[in-house]
Amino acid sequence: QVQLVESGGGLVQPGGSLRLSCAASGTFFSINTVGWYRQPPGKQRDLVARITSGGSPNYADSVKGRFTIAREHANNTVYLQMTSLKPEDTAVYYCNAAARSPPSYILTEYWGRGTQVTVSS
Repeated sequence: QVQLVESGGGLVQPGGSLRLSCAASGTFFSINTVGWYRQPPGKQRDLVARITSGGSPNYADSVKGRFTIAREHANNTVYLQMTSLKPEDTAVYYCNAAARSPPSYILTEYWGRGTQVTVSS
């Protein structure tokens, strides 16, 4: 019932910056916590950052001080501003949202298709 579309990925040099966007659409009553996850090649998908409906952010230790998550309720969009990028940040980045949708209104997680971020000189 919720579609998530990521954008903004690409190739960037170490120390550079990228801004990822996640736009949500579909039929839903509410979207609660929204997060960004990443999956490096051959690795599991791990949490990068998330933000509650009230705007409270949380970050993985590896990105604290470098990444910032923000939310725009008006257009159902979440952003991930990434600065001081390192080669180890290279991964497919996925948007995740917990939402309540008809008919059950049970809190359900949804995933985007992912966007590639490559940090290399």
